[in-house]
Amino acid sequence: MLAEFLGTFVLILLGVGSVAVSVVGLPGSGRQFVEFGPANWLIIAWGWGLAVVFGVYVAGGVSGAHLNPAVTLAFTVRRDFPLKKVPAYWLAQLCGAFVAAALVYACYHWAIDAANAKAGLPRDESLGTYSIFATFPAEYFGDSWWGPLLDQIVGTGILLLLICALIDLKNVAPLSNLHPFLIGLVVVAIGLTFGTNAGYAINPARDFGPRLFTYFEGWGDIALPGTFGWFNGYWWIPIVGPLIGGVVGVLVYDLMIKPLITARTQAMEDQEEGPATEEP
Repeated sequence: MLAEFLGTFVLILLGVGSVAVSVVGLPGSGRQFVEFGPANWLIIAWGWGLAVVFGVYVAGGVSGAHLNPAVTLAFTVRRDFPLKKVPAYWLAQLCGAFVAAALVYACYHWAIDAANAKAGLPRDESLGTYSIFATFPAEYFGDSWWGPLLDQIVGTGILLLLICALIDLKNVAPLSNLHPFLIGLVVVAIGLTFGTNAGYAINPARDFGPRLFTYFEGWGDIALPGTFGWFNGYWWIPIVGPLIGGVVGVLVYDLMIKPLITARTQAMEDQEEGPATEEP
């Protein structure tokens, strides 16, 4: 639990920190004089990817570095992880995310307050500063809940499908402890391809821990129940979507790839052993 707590803490600290830099840090510091744009999005995408890398390195040798309730559930479904440990992992991940969000806020609350003052918005009406911590759906979805939910299912499905491929030693898995780097690149890729739909939470703890913190810190209904302008009661989608998507991802890999890899490996082993010889 301590490893999952600290690994998730590092993940959220660096990931949310990269969003804070992009949303309020650079614009408010006098170092950026243009509107939020593609360069800021690249900071966020790479920030989250590197956050995953170092979170996994922190916790991997102790807990396996799930750092994500969707990963824990998916590994449980494929019988790689005991069901009785799931609640403890989920609790540790949620607490790590909450505490990390609080530390990012402690470092950036001056920039957040300055951004809100410049925009003339009270905190509970500032979607921009709220977005530093947790996710929301793009405006083009309107009041649809299905679009963002599908996005979270697909994004997390991709994540778990590729994690399964990267850790499968019978496939072409990387060696020399390179798994964290490549899993981090998976997160970068998801951010660059599906990120703008709903903020690519793809991790219930990553969204709900900071969301809970922002609720207590004054963002009000934007955080819980997740209501602002075009979306209403959004809080559950970054939880349910990733949990479904994670299971879908491992099932796709285990049904379409794993049996073929296992059969090929067995055939190669049988060929190396050669035909059995009988005693005279």
